[in-house]
Amino acid sequence: MNTVVAVGNFDGVHRGHQAILAAARRLAGSSGHVTAVTFWPHPLTVLAPDRAPALLCDLDERKRLLRQYGADDVHVVDFTAELAGLSPNQFIQRILRPIHPQAVVVGSNFHFGVGASADGERMRALAEGLFDVTVLPLLSDGGTVSSSRIRQALVDGEPARAAKMLGRWFRYIGVVVTGDRRGRTLGFPTANIEVPALRACPADGVYAGFLVSDTQRWAAAISVGDNPTFDGADRRVEAYAIDQVGLQLYGQRMGVDFVAKVREQRRFDSREDLIEQMTADVRTVSALVADTEPDL
Repeated sequence: MNTVVAVGNFDGVHRGHQAILAAARRLAGSSGHVTAVTFWPHPLTVLAPDRAPALLCDLDERKRLLRQYGADDVHVVDFTAELAGLSPNQFIQRILRPIHPQAVVVGSNFHFGVGASADGERMRALAEGLFDVTVLPLLSDGGTVSSSRIRQALVDGEPARAAKMLGRWFRYIGVVVTGDRRGRTLGFPTANIEVPALRACPADGVYAGFLVSDTQRWAAAISVGDNPTFDGADRRVEAYAIDQVGLQLYGQRMGVDFVAKVREQRRFDSREDLIEQMTADVRTVSALVADTEPDL
């Protein structure tokens, strides 16, 4: 069987990553097999923890997305100090050759081997006689499509800018936890998902978007922040599924798709002022998502 391997970190599986997977699929043909090779944790968490980026998705979501965009299976390589110390040739022999690829596809910014000393062109030279190597140029949308630019778009509170590079709405995924149960008393029960330090999430504020399960999707008013009106301490994503009653979501893994920012977070002087603003937010969100496709 013709096996083609797509190699990369693939954080977020954005449009550039999707192009790598599409190229691998074309090379494999209809009867071939595409294996995506990715690395976990992020290399910088091992090599320079103080510079480790906030990841766009967790490992389970990365694997799901890699399969969605063309991989038949996903091979996760544990990134360790030992792996980082392999020579380029050792990397090829230990990581790639056991998969028996006929071809490997990488992006032009992919580096491997001790000190990230080798790139795709070096791989092609080292792998001569073992497998072919295709090196794709970086995708551009007026700027390079990259995980770091997507993170910056989220930091800037611009989910639509991130979506253009992702090819879909940015989705924050996590397990719904028991919150303060305050939203229920205000008339806006929310699904609360915690935001760990090394997970990318849009800037604090109120957003329009969708609350997503494996089988359902609801228009949602979304709050990101630490609930300043009530002196909250923990940063969370809180999604109110508009016009839905009696949802039981505690303990479920849910996604929150971000479409547009509605306003900044602010502290309110009273519960009544907060309820009035939340009512207005829901009207705004409903209008924003009424003509918005769930997928780009």
